[in-house]
Amino acid sequence: MNIVVLDGYTLNPGDLSWEPLQSLGHCEIYDRTPVEKVVERAAHAEIVLTNKTLLTRTEIAQLPKLQYIGVLATGYNVVDIQAARERQIPVTNVPAYGTQSVAQMVFALLNELTRHVGLHAEGIRAGRWSNQADFCYWDKPMIALESLTMGIVGLGAIGQTVAKIAQAFGMPVLAYQRNPKPVAGVKWVELDNLFRQSDVISLHCPLTPETQHIINAQRLALMKPSAFLINTSRGPLVDEQALAHALLSGQIAGAGLDVLTVEPPKLDNPLFKLENSFITPHIAWATQTARQTLLGVAVTNLQAFLEGNPQNVVNSKAKALDSIVC
Repeated sequence: MNIVVLDGYTLNPGDLSWEPLQSLGHCEIYDRTPVEKVVERAAHAEIVLTNKTLLTRTEIAQLPKLQYIGVLATGYNVVDIQAARERQIPVTNVPAYGTQSVAQMVFALLNELTRHVGLHAEGIRAGRWSNQADFCYWDKPMIALESLTMGIVGLGAIGQTVAKIAQAFGMPVLAYQRNPKPVAGVKWVELDNLFRQSDVISLHCPLTPETQHIINAQRLALMKPSAFLINTSRGPLVDEQALAHALLSGQIAGAGLDVLTVEPPKLDNPLFKLENSFITPHIAWATQTARQTLLGVAVTNLQAFLEGNPQNVVNSKAKALDSIVC
C-alpha cells in the first residue's frame, strides 16, 4: 500500500529511523504539508499518517483511496473522527508514549516557578553572585513543594504519574475526572473545589467542546492568589486573555505553559511579556526516548491494521476524559 506521512519532521528530525515504517509499503515522507497540499500529496495513498496537519471532512471526502489514518500523537482532534467513521476508516492514535516525559516537564515548569532556577542562573552570568557580600543570595522568595497541594484535572496515565511524583515531593494531591476511580493517595473533589483548594493546578485532559477554556476568568477567580497553573496538555484548554489578566493583576502567582492556543504563536501573545509566565515550545513530549516509542507504536498500529486486527482505534467508540500528550 501507499503510505504518506504528512508532517514527519517534529517526530523525526533525523535522529530516528523510518525504516520500520518503510518496510510496510511504499512511503512518501514530508517534513511538513501546508493545507492546500494535503489532498494533492495524499491523493494516491491508502494510508495517511499525520501529527498536526488537519484532516477535515473536506480533505477526507477528496481522498477516495484512503483506508487508514494514523495520528502520530495521543490527541486526535486534528482528524474529523465522524467523517472517518462514516467512511469506515479507522483512526488510530499512540496513547501513553510520553507519560514520563510529560510528567517530568510539569515539575520542570513548577520548579522554575517556585525555585527560579533560570532567573538565578542568568543573574550569575551577569555577575550578581560574584559581587555579593554573602555566600548566597536570592532575588525572589523560594517555595518548597511539600508546602503545596497539587490539583490535577484528568487523572489518566499522565495525571497519575504526576500524582505519584507530587506525592514523592510530599505534596497532597487532589483530582477531578469525569469518571473517577480510586487511586492511592488521591482525594477526588468537584472541579470548582479543586480550583479553590489547590496551590498548583496541572491540566491533563483532552481538548473537547466541554474542556475548551476550562481555564477561564470564572475559574481563575476561584484560585488562590499564591497558586500556580501548569498546562502541558492542549493550549485551548486555557483562555489566554483571561490568564494574562489574572497574572498581570496578581489574581494568581504564576503559570507554566508548554502549549498555546495558536502554535507557533504570534509575537503579540499577551503572556510573553509577563515575568510570572514561563512558556516552553510544546516540547514536553519530545524527548528522544518518547519519540522513539511513539514511532514504534505508530508502526505497530499500522501493522496490526494490515493484518486485520487494528489496535488503538479512537473512532470506534467515544473515549472518556483521560490523559493526553501532544
